[in-house]
Amino acid sequence: MAYWLMKSEPESYTWADLVAEGTTEWTGVRNPAAALHLKAVAVGDRAFFYHSGKEKAVVGVMEVVRSARQDGDQPRWVSVAVAPVAAMPTPVTLAAIKAEPRLAGLEMLRQSRLSVSPVDAEAWGVVLALGGLTA
Repeated sequence: MAYWLMKSEPESYTWADLVAEGTTEWTGVRNPAAALHLKAVAVGDRAFFYHSGKEKAVVGVMEVVRSARQDGDQPRWVSVAVAPVAAMPTPVTLAAIKAEPRLAGLEMLRQSRLSVSPVDAEAWGVVLALGGLTA
């Protein structure tokens, strides 16, 4: 199992929307680096749902329920299907992530414009703990 962080603008799609729908197609990723990450996502992988924009916080955990398929007219763009696993009892803010030395290596901090980025197992556990969840 691999771990990921996927960003969504709350004005477009929220954690509450995902919970209400039960599953969604994670579409619209148009950054080449983020698209490569999305192509590597596999069924059973877990991902943090991150509200970008004003909120800037990890608000939930999702599971990938379908691997990549073409999104739109060009084969280089893909989407995956995700389902909610658990809400973060305490949202993990970007400020909290930046303040935690064990998270300094997160790709989302080095390349803040990426909408999909990998999370290593240690960082995954740290963010879960900050949010009040256990692995």
